[in-house]
Amino acid sequence: MRRPAFLPDNFVLLLLAVLGVATVLPVHGVGAQGVKWLTNACVAGLFFLHGAKLSREAVVAGLLHWRLHLTVISATFILFPILGLALRPLFEPLIGPTLYLGVLFVCALPSTVQSSIAFTSIGKGNVPAAMCSASTSNIAGIALTPLLIAAMASTSSASSGAAGVMSWQSAAGIVGLLLLPFVAGQIAQRWIGAWVARHRGMLKWFDQGSILLVVYSAFSEATVQGLYQQVSLGTLGILLGISALLLFVVMGLLVLFSRRMGFSREDEVAIVFCGSKKTLASGVPMAQILFAGQAVGLIVLPIMVFHQLQLMVCASIAQRYARRAAQEQAAPAVAVAPAARR
Repeated sequence: MRRPAFLPDNFVLLLLAVLGVATVLPVHGVGAQGVKWLTNACVAGLFFLHGAKLSREAVVAGLLHWRLHLTVISATFILFPILGLALRPLFEPLIGPTLYLGVLFVCALPSTVQSSIAFTSIGKGNVPAAMCSASTSNIAGIALTPLLIAAMASTSSASSGAAGVMSWQSAAGIVGLLLLPFVAGQIAQRWIGAWVARHRGMLKWFDQGSILLVVYSAFSEATVQGLYQQVSLGTLGILLGISALLLFVVMGLLVLFSRRMGFSREDEVAIVFCGSKKTLASGVPMAQILFAGQAVGLIVLPIMVFHQLQLMVCASIAQRYARRAAQEQAAPAVAVAPAARR
């Protein structure tokens, strides 16, 4: 039975339920550390399974897809900052310079890694290319994010210190949680590749489960820190509006550009998710370095709002892409059936 168009997808309903639980029963202390370890384990397992599933040819093609990677990097570090500066005269008087500095910080951040790849997988997109683009974005952000913030907001005094610390944190995270499990999966492919292919549901479970854990952790952290109590509801509404405007403009432009340039549907999925998302995991520690001595709690509030909005929006869009992929796969079978009867 087909779901009515006005009803949300089951995965979106799960996200909303997790949001409610995190708001009412946030995890903190030892429990928060346990959730973090569980999330890391799921991420490592996810990349191991992707490594075991993907062929060597698909991985090499993803790595060499320079047009896709250039599009993602341009959206992350050029389009976002331009939009942030263009909107500054309109929104900075409404929310104040400190909070808008946080908006500019969002625009300067690199893409996410875990959720970009997970959403690309859910949407049946080009996972190898998404892995390469998201990882490259994070590595490039080590140098580009402090430089962009220095150019946009005159905070260059902290830039030199940020690069060294973030390079270690980002590189260790990418290698330990993403690259090594993926390489291990590629090595194990000859023994377990066929079994993983027969149990594709595991990948969907890991993809969606990791997203749910990220949402719960992010909303719990925001609730425990009382970030939403530091500003008025009106200001939070404006921040949400700014985040939505940035997200939808970038996503819309990426969809139009991908189709105009002739990218495949799979490539479009990777471009949209990798090019429109911003990392919270690297953003918070980077903010503590770049904005030392300032109101860091307020400066990171925009990335908290943007991060949670992008998870909710991308969950719905990923399901739409998945349904579109299923329809495309079913169309040839429908076309062949009448021909077979003639």
